[in-house]
Amino acid sequence: MGGLSIWHWLVVAVIVLLLFGRGKISELMGDAAKGIKAFKKGMADDEPAATNTTPPKTIDQNPPVVRRTDDQKIG
Repeated sequence: MGGLSIWHWLVVAVIVLLLFGRGKISELMGDAAKGIKAFKKGMADDEPAATNTTPPKTIDQNPPVVRRTDDQKIG
């Protein structure tokens, strides 16, 4: 008891085939494959955004002081 032999698995497989039929199982596997492909495509679309190489902008806490001389005109 506790271990399942090959005969147990064969009986389970026959029952599953009788309940669902070959067509249903192949459709189910096809849908699963389409889902996996869509997931991989979605992951590939996200990669370029994650590899952004532009440095982040920084904010100067002390901006440079611009002094006006008498030679400069205002406006």
